[in-house]
Amino acid sequence: MRKTKLYMDTVVDIQVVTGKSNQAAAEKINQAFQAFYQVEQACSRFSPSSELMRACQNVGTPVEISPFFFEPLHFAIEMARMTEGLFDPTVGKVMEKNGFNRHYLTGDRMDSPAADSVSYQDIVMDRQPRTLLLKKPLVIDLGAVAKGFAIDLAAQELKEFDGFLINAGGDLFAGGLDFYGQPWKIGIQHPFQKDQLIDTVEITNQAICTSGSYERRNPAIADLHHIVNPKTKQSPNQWVSVSVMAPFAMMADAFSTSSFLLGGEKGKQLIEDANLQGIWITPELQLVRTGGI
Repeated sequence: MRKTKLYMDTVVDIQVVTGKSNQAAAEKINQAFQAFYQVEQACSRFSPSSELMRACQNVGTPVEISPFFFEPLHFAIEMARMTEGLFDPTVGKVMEKNGFNRHYLTGDRMDSPAADSVSYQDIVMDRQPRTLLLKKPLVIDLGAVAKGFAIDLAAQELKEFDGFLINAGGDLFAGGLDFYGQPWKIGIQHPFQKDQLIDTVEITNQAICTSGSYERRNPAIADLHHIVNPKTKQSPNQWVSVSVMAPFAMMADAFSTSSFLLGGEKGKQLIEDANLQGIWITPELQLVRTGGI
């Protein structure tokens, strides 16, 4: 069975391999889609009514937040510490200024108040109870973790099936085996020819997520895309694509973005130190692999 819906400005495609009735399969798939809805309502930077944007209106006061917001933000802050602030969830205002501030359904544009200089160190979190405190006015951006988190939650809903595939705009989790009893064969998009693949991998019970400079670009500014170095306010362009395979989609999502930001040997070392697998693509279309691929 296969169903498709739109969440997070992304087409989410779910396939399941099962001998169960269509009704039973459809119910579980709908529960998986519900995970995307809950995470979008919690983590969207583009809607004033989201939990994230409402929390950003409170500075200096602890705000209790849901696990759908707390967990991806907590993971993002851990990645910020690991990369010494190169991966930073407080980059939201920079993203707004760079033109990435339009809601994909309504077309409304966000223009949020924020301090001139902020970092992840201006966020204080407490797990008991789940609270968030902002030291300065800032805009949180969870674009590099929220979709992966939603994929992981959806995967939990589908784990009883013989096989399943959750594909959210090219970021995905493949559970079990495919319709032929084989590992899922996943194609990696060619950066410059959208209808072609540049490579394929086979995975099972694993996620693969890709961060690329070719999908979301600022048409008015050369070399500026949606992956931004929070320190320089510029986009790195050493790679055009970084794909990472990991046990969880949120991990693959965050590590692919972090590796893209770090670039070169530091980016590859980050993946190797985490015992993950990666494929980097240079602007000249050279493929660089690590982790035994």
